[in-house]
Amino acid sequence: MKDIVNKQGLSQAFHIESSATHTDEIWNGVGSPVYPPARAKLREHGIGTADNELGVSEKRARLTSRADYGKFDFILGMDSANMRNLNGIFGGDPDKKVYKMLDFTDRSGDVADPWYTGNFDATWRDVSEGCHGLFRKILTDPRYASELVEYAGDADVFGDAGYDDYDPRDNLKYDDFPKG
Repeated sequence: MKDIVNKQGLSQAFHIESSATHTDEIWNGVGSPVYPPARAKLREHGIGTADNELGVSEKRARLTSRADYGKFDFILGMDSANMRNLNGIFGGDPDKKVYKMLDFTDRSGDVADPWYTGNFDATWRDVSEGCHGLFRKILTDPRYASELVEYAGDADVFGDAGYDDYDPRDNLKYDDFPKG
C-alpha cells in the first residue's frame, strides 16, 4: 500500500502500518523482521530496494493494540482468524473500520497464507489486488476527497476534470494488475 500511494504522489496523505493480531512473530518483546521469502517477493516488484525502500529493512512485527482502532480509518485483516482476533482486540467494530483484504476485490475469502502454502505469488496477487481496490475506494469516497486534493499538488491524481468527474481507473499510475 505504501508503494501504491508513493507512486501516486500521495504518501504524505496516508499513514500506513502493519501489525500482527497474535504474538507468533514477537519473541521476548522483539518483533521478527520481514520474512526473507516475503522480502524477496517485494524486491521482485521493486519494493524494499535502494530506490524504493519504504521501511522494509527496518520493519519489525508489532502487536495490534486496542488504541489502533482510533488511529486508523481502515483496518484490514488477511483472513478469518485475523478478523476474529481484531474484533476481540477492539471489542467489536462500532465504526465499521475493519475489513478483510479481499473485500476490496471482486473475490471473497482469505488471502493465501504463504507460511502454509509456500506460494508467495498467490499472496502477492491477493494483497496487491486488495491494496489497489482499497486505494480506489479511498479515492472515490467523498469523505477523503478534500484531503486528497490538498495533498495531490502536482501529482494530478484527479486529472484535469477535478474530483467531481474523477474516475480512478483513468489516472492511476503504475497499476500492476488488470482493471476489471
